[in-house]
Amino acid sequence: MTLVFLGLHIVTAVVDPFTHLGWLAAVVPFSSYYRTFWLGLGTIAFELLLAIVVTSLARGLIGRVAWRMVHWLTYASWPVAVIHGIGTGTDTLSSWLLVLTVACVAAVVAAIGFRVTAGSRDPLNEPRTAFQAAVQRRETR
Repeated sequence: MTLVFLGLHIVTAVVDPFTHLGWLAAVVPFSSYYRTFWLGLGTIAFELLLAIVVTSLARGLIGRVAWRMVHWLTYASWPVAVIHGIGTGTDTLSSWLLVLTVACVAAVVAAIGFRVTAGSRDPLNEPRTAFQAAVQRRETR
């Protein structure tokens, strides 16, 4: 769903006659004449998300370690996208968007805090079924 809405966002921004962005601005960071820095951050956030999606599709080919390393980019992609929205958005200073942005940032900070303090299991190392758990216990004996 994220990719669908992001694709819609990019296409409508590129074809918008007010900005005249062009497709180059959508794929090459800091290449736009319109709000260069802020749009460049959006392009970087998009490319980080694209790397996450591509590695998810190729996880079996690239291995777990490479996949996990790339997926740490999620922690960079989201704040870069938020900053892009704050700097580029036309409604940035409206009260409804400020409340929504603060609520989203607070929720993500709380989730990260919970993850850091609760200590997470590695789901890739956990057995997925009772059968796999039994096999794993038998192998460790």
